[in-house]
Amino acid sequence: MASNKKYWKSVEELNENSSIVETLRDNEFVEEIPTDEFLGDKDKLSSSSTTRRDFLKYVGFSTAAATLAACEGPVVKSIPYVVQPDEIVPGVADYYATTVADGFDFVNVLVKTREGRPIKIDNNKLAGAYSGANARVNASVLTMYDSLRLKQPKVSGKDTTWDDVDVKVKASLEDAKSKGGNIVLLTNTMASPSTDKLIGEFVAAYPTAKHVVYDAVSSSSALDAYEKAYGTRGLADYDFSQADVIVSVDADFLGDWQGGGYDSAYAQKRIPKRNTDERKVMSKHIQLESNMSLSGANADVRLPLNSADLKAALVKIYNIVVGANVSTNGTAYDEAIKKAAQQLKAAGSNGVLVSGIDDVNAQLLVFAINEALGSKAFLPEQTKFVRQGNDAAVAQLIKDMTAGKVHTLIMSNVNPVYSLANGEAFAEALKNVDLSVDFSMKEDETALVSTIAAAAPHYLESWGDVVIKKGHYSVTQPTIRPLFDTRQFQDALLLWTNNNTPYYDYVKSVGQATISNKTWNKIVHDGFATFGDLNKVSANADFTSAANAVAKAKKEGDFELVFYTKTGMGDGQQANNPWLQEFPDPISRASWDNYATVARVDAEALGIVNKHVANGGLDGSYITLTVNGVTLENVPALIQPGQAPGTIGLAFGYGRKEALKKDMQVGVNAYKLYFNANKVQTVSVAKGNGMHEFACVQLHNTLMSRNDIIKETTADVFNANTEEWNVFPMVSYDHQNVKARTIDIWESFDRTVGHHFNLSIDLNACTGCGACVIACHAENNVPVVGKSEVRRSRDMHWLRIDRYYSSEDTFDGDVQKKKDAKGLSEYRSAFYDLENPADNPQVAFQPVMCQHCNHAPCETVCPVAATSHGRQGQNHMAYNRCVGTRYCANNCPYKVRRFNWFLYSQNNEFDFNMNDDLGRMVLNPDVVVRSRGVMEKCSLCIQMTQATILKAKNEGRAVRPNEFETACSAACSSGAMVFGDVNDKDSDIVELVESDRSYHLLEHIGTKPNVVYHVKVRNV
Repeated sequence: MASNKKYWKSVEELNENSSIVETLRDNEFVEEIPTDEFLGDKDKLSSSSTTRRDFLKYVGFSTAAATLAACEGPVVKSIPYVVQPDEIVPGVADYYATTVADGFDFVNVLVKTREGRPIKIDNNKLAGAYSGANARVNASVLTMYDSLRLKQPKVSGKDTTWDDVDVKVKASLEDAKSKGGNIVLLTNTMASPSTDKLIGEFVAAYPTAKHVVYDAVSSSSALDAYEKAYGTRGLADYDFSQADVIVSVDADFLGDWQGGGYDSAYAQKRIPKRNTDERKVMSKHIQLESNMSLSGANADVRLPLNSADLKAALVKIYNIVVGANVSTNGTAYDEAIKKAAQQLKAAGSNGVLVSGIDDVNAQLLVFAINEALGSKAFLPEQTKFVRQGNDAAVAQLIKDMTAGKVHTLIMSNVNPVYSLANGEAFAEALKNVDLSVDFSMKEDETALVSTIAAAAPHYLESWGDVVIKKGHYSVTQPTIRPLFDTRQFQDALLLWTNNNTPYYDYVKSVGQATISNKTWNKIVHDGFATFGDLNKVSANADFTSAANAVAKAKKEGDFELVFYTKTGMGDGQQANNPWLQEFPDPISRASWDNYATVARVDAEALGIVNKHVANGGLDGSYITLTVNGVTLENVPALIQPGQAPGTIGLAFGYGRKEALKKDMQVGVNAYKLYFNANKVQTVSVAKGNGMHEFACVQLHNTLMSRNDIIKETTADVFNANTEEWNVFPMVSYDHQNVKARTIDIWESFDRTVGHHFNLSIDLNACTGCGACVIACHAENNVPVVGKSEVRRSRDMHWLRIDRYYSSEDTFDGDVQKKKDAKGLSEYRSAFYDLENPADNPQVAFQPVMCQHCNHAPCETVCPVAATSHGRQGQNHMAYNRCVGTRYCANNCPYKVRRFNWFLYSQNNEFDFNMNDDLGRMVLNPDVVVRSRGVMEKCSLCIQMTQATILKAKNEGRAVRPNEFETACSAACSSGAMVFGDVNDKDSDIVELVESDRSYHLLEHIGTKPNVVYHVKVRNV
């Protein structure tokens, strides 16, 4: 029974007219808290000798007082379900299989949803899935919550309805049909059988219609060559797990070359195994290229060459492998090229060659070489359809538009006004088209100049199907209802051909007709299915003529511009995605920019400088680039080790202005110089005025012989002597030299009971792709801080991937240089030299996050015990206890802690996804959004480990071996990161931790980390 008693604070409350009553009612603290009495004013405080401990007491008192004064928290009203959906259990995630197919990236994924909100992308790990989500795919979930998306269709820039759009488009189509006017469907690569069928029906209904496919970053030369040799417009597939020798001539196959997705198979043969049979030897990777790429950084041997020399090298390899004798130009690396060709030929069917040269004849030589080898890794019968663009058809379309020969133009997911070199000409030609319709998620450069801007849904709101490669059928399914008044391109085609079938039913009928061995529900559940048989094919082309044509290549001009795509930005579709803008480029470690990469020797000749400034930032000169009379001014120049002399690299995807938040309008538009869709252009270069401010997160370049951080060796040494290549640090204990790992500074807890988590990172398998960085962002609500804060070294990434260059030609050379130095003078000189990277250095990547030390130095210095160790091996952070002293960051030898300088959520100073209601829908409810003034860091995804334990408990079973995952280990498609419980002897992590290749970072300091690394082995 409820009590009706009334309790009085004071007898004064009996007097209703007392002023004290009103004061007591309105104020928790009747008098102002006298903090000034013990803190003093500014002058007194500056001259005070108060100790730090006493100061913390005062701060703690004033904070506690303020907390008490604010005991009335805000009321947040939540509306419960009237009828709760069966598939939604509050607090429990649901997963949906779907497929990303945006015209640039194609991959099977799982989408994690919480209470109906997609919040994270995971790899689909079912056998046979076309998996391997890169950084862009992981970030694509945030693109759906872009507040600048088109929310409804527009006609001539004004909001309208779909009914009005249908009336206008149907009238235009009928008018074109009656007059014989041309109708053009301009789309990106969709590789969708249902869409192809639907377009065929559209053309049947409107006979003057045709379909033109346009890819912003062209693979047209490779497509033309494949079609010429094999009769199908597609690309050959490759399985690098079948190759002992890989030779790549300008193909960044660990990046975006021909759709990417090769890192998993590649890594399988890059992990060295001792005492195994001959077929399991580590593969040898030789890379020939102009720009330093991910593939070049991971290669055992890398040769920097300009475009003419690359073609000459390809002909030389062709001569040796095929036995031809085609004369060509010499290069500075002829001996190395000859050796690579001989190793490739000796490997026979276990060798493979790939090339990214934009030339039909060069691509034909690739087929000739691989067929001569009988390469098991070369799979031309497994045709890939991830690129379908036709440069000739696009060029003809622009001519027809200019001449007024196009009546109606319907576009889908293309932005030619931005991505064509002659984008202005395309925009001008649009004026000659009677009706232009652009299906786009954003009111971008092309949508702005089209008659109708048709709001398109995100792929997470859409149905669809994809044949990524021959015999592999995938389904795209929605994971949330459309957020806005949008319509799919395919739904519109159905309506405009008077077909009332919903697109879902249309896709289902095509899927059921394609796949006979699975039900439709099973296909949707898995996200993909296989069908048909793959028959061997052989190339039919004049390879001798192709070789003679390639051999004639000559370098024109002093410099050539070589275009590429960054791992983070790709072709620029997601330019308004703050996760990707702040994502550090794996090679340069710079974010929020694109820039011209220049070789050191060329920089010195042009007067280009890069320098570090007082606040820790990096500044660089501007240059002006001119191609075919078109000038790109104020391009920042970055001196890039490994850049081929005489070449300048420039990334696509930047320089956009429309439908982007102000902070995302960065960089220069490289497409302006992308003439004839050729990635190599002759360019003239001039130094500009002023200095550019880079946001670079890693200002040290070389490892400087710190071989206790990156341990590496060669395959020969690895197979011969264990002790020499993985030397354990020794310390003095009881007057004896003993291994550092055997000594405990503290009395250790018993960690054999329950779970004890470890993370293994194999430096041989890590390609530096950065997918783990974005996955960590998504899972842990890591804030975006913007270019200005990154420049001040205030980035908030919980996981970083350090990139190191060698100073000598190899890292072994660095070590030897340090060993050879004698005396103080030589020693200082040696280390000064080691600060400068070589012109063609070896490269190493190392992911670094909180090491979760069992003897953690951060825990001993925290005055409020905000950071402490858990029994399961994780270093915990109690955010509401942290007072921001940053002692823990100062005491951390790995520098992995991040301090919240500002409130990054709901703050107009940081206008990114956390600053609007739509963007915050991506936040993971299992992880708190941190406020200013606290430390944050990797938690080994404690919310994920606890969810796994609870799931097993609810199902009445033990946790299965290898069931534990973190965001980074789940995102790592190369298998470099493996997470698990070392107390579960059936888990893979146990063998990895006990491997003779395993070591701890800075092991000699005795912190006993729960993160273990594996020595990098190079097959040189």
